Amino acid sequence: MSLFDLSGRKAIVTGGTRGLGKSMAEGLVGAGVEVVIVGSSDKVHEVAGEISASGTCHGLAMDLGDTVARREGFAKALEMLGGRLDILVTAAGIQRRHKCEDFPIEDWQEVLDVNLTAVFDLCQMAGRVMLEQGKGKIINIASLLSFFGGFTVPAYAASKGGVMQLTKALSNEWASRGINVNAIAPGYMATDMNTALLADAGRNAEITARIPAKRWGTGPDMIGPMLFLASDAAEYVHGVTLPVDGGYMGR
Repeated sequence: MSLFDLSGRKAIVTGGTRGLGKSMAEGLVGAGVEVVIVGSSDKVHEVAGEISASGTCHGLAMDLGDTVARREGFAKALEMLGGRLDILVTAAGIQRRHKCEDFPIEDWQEVLDVNLTAVFDLCQMAGRVMLEQGKGKIINIASLLSFFGGFTVPAYAASKGGVMQLTKALSNEWASRGINVNAIAPGYMATDMNTALLADAGRNAEITARIPAKRWGTGPDMIGPMLFLASDAAEYVHGVTLPVDGGYMGR
């Protein structure tokens, strides 16, 4: 099973302090990967300490919405990993909810800066390192709203649609040069970002009824698909956005 062996590899995971990002960081560390988790506050160091119980995990606080901070942070993360980067997982994301006619342009810009512009910038920086190495895996975190429009979340839907298309564009140019660029589209996940939906009894029941698996997803549901895309088993998988949604897309 050497195709799935990730021991000794090095990764950066954004949004690694909570939710899906934390679960994926834990999965990588458990598979023998040295990981830098990126978070927006100093809490990242505490979480990195917890994850380090099963391997090597570093914490790095970074404002992903700020270009200068993002680029300085990436350089620091790469230094922590000894100058090598095998895996990038862009799991950080923010959400703002308003009716479309009332959606503030400031919220639109904030969501696009973190959810799309930062993803491109990180992919570009990681891509330069990986092209030099001749090998690497980039896993972007898209959403079911890469396919659907949703309600009261135009900025989030636009950003995640952009992540899916960005994944294809990067893959078109880098697939022949040793880099696999793919994305995972989580379905309805029981995370902090979906607190409002989970608390809405009617909407919660409506969503659950459409999921063939009959439950919302959790962070650990993301680990297997992510490890596959990060491994040599996915060498001929390029430009894919993989729904991890309990069957929701097929309903």
